[in-house]
Amino acid sequence: MTGSLDAAVQSYAAGLAPAVAQAVAQGRRLVPSLAARLAEHGLAEDAALEQGLTGLPILLKDDVLAQQQADPPFGGGLSPTAHVRRVFQSPGPLYEPQLDGPDPWRWGPSLRAAGMGPDDLVLNCFGYHLSPAGAMFEEAALALGARVLPGGIGNQDLQARAVADLGVTAYTGLPSYLKAILDRYDELGLPPERWVLRRALVTAEPLPDSLRALLRERVPTVLMAYGTAETGLIGYETAPGEGLVPAPGVLVQICDLDTGEPITEGEGQVVVTLLRPDYPLVRFGTGDLSAWRLGPDGDARLVGVLGRSGAAVKVRGMFLHPRQAASVFAGVGDVQAWRFVVDRIDHRDALSAEIVVREGVDAAAVVADVTDRVRSGLRFTCAVSAVDTLPADVAPITDRRDWS
Repeated sequence: MTGSLDAAVQSYAAGLAPAVAQAVAQGRRLVPSLAARLAEHGLAEDAALEQGLTGLPILLKDDVLAQQQADPPFGGGLSPTAHVRRVFQSPGPLYEPQLDGPDPWRWGPSLRAAGMGPDDLVLNCFGYHLSPAGAMFEEAALALGARVLPGGIGNQDLQARAVADLGVTAYTGLPSYLKAILDRYDELGLPPERWVLRRALVTAEPLPDSLRALLRERVPTVLMAYGTAETGLIGYETAPGEGLVPAPGVLVQICDLDTGEPITEGEGQVVVTLLRPDYPLVRFGTGDLSAWRLGPDGDARLVGVLGRSGAAVKVRGMFLHPRQAASVFAGVGDVQAWRFVVDRIDHRDALSAEIVVREGVDAAAVVADVTDRVRSGLRFTCAVSAVDTLPADVAPITDRRDWS
């Protein structure tokens, strides 16, 4: 099996090598910042690109953030000829352009694998406010000819009623949010026979077997996909439990955490290169951990996301980084110590914050202030509570979730 997995991964990379070299060469001519980065590491000529990009250090999200802050808005990484339709803001803040054309983030294959098409009305429950997720899946569904109900996050009563009233047949969003809508549908006493939602494509949080089994009692097809705000689709399921097929339009590598070299066995960071010359991401490190496995067809597939290589955690589909958490408490002199806690309750993420309030201060007022700061600064709803003490070495984020 080891030899066959190695051969499958090598075959996958070799099959994309000419297209990668061509796209990066085009990107180098269009984007000076990419040209400078490649030249710095001996990849200034097309012939060098054809030998592969493994000598190019991984580009981290913090690197992109620094570039954007030094040269706003896109860090000099966008071709002057690119047509930008919309601009989004992800935590950081990091700004992402939506380029022209149908399904620019390439999520269409994952929706198609879940059976979605022109006959579907898709309830899209990813956020439409600032972050690109809602637009990503709307563009993909529209490219397949489907109609879209832009549900976003919240208003579950209205969304559940819309499922019944409109005959919603498909869903995109968090798996936990699909369960919440299903539960609300039943709580409202809506007619069971008008639940015709049969297909779901979920992402942005793990899908444990227990939750998939529960969802499939009412939604026969529930498939998982994986991507990021910066890259779009990276991999997707074609059947439950068979691994993620690498997406078209992107070279996926699993790289050693110490050397950055691509590996075929074991766990490493997901590193991607987009075949997109006008806004190239080349050897971009997602910070996610994964590994290769063999699919039933003998081709290389990703096992899924196994965790994070950095300090950030994903909560309700959005990243929470310690530095963002610390920014909430900057200037709040009445808080002496704090931490965020992430739990998993009934298949849903629950974020809370514990704070130690300075003696003699109105704790309720401080709790209310911090609650507002978390909501406005981090875009999370969060239960904040005052506690007597916290350990001196307390971590800024404590993740207590169990994904079994």
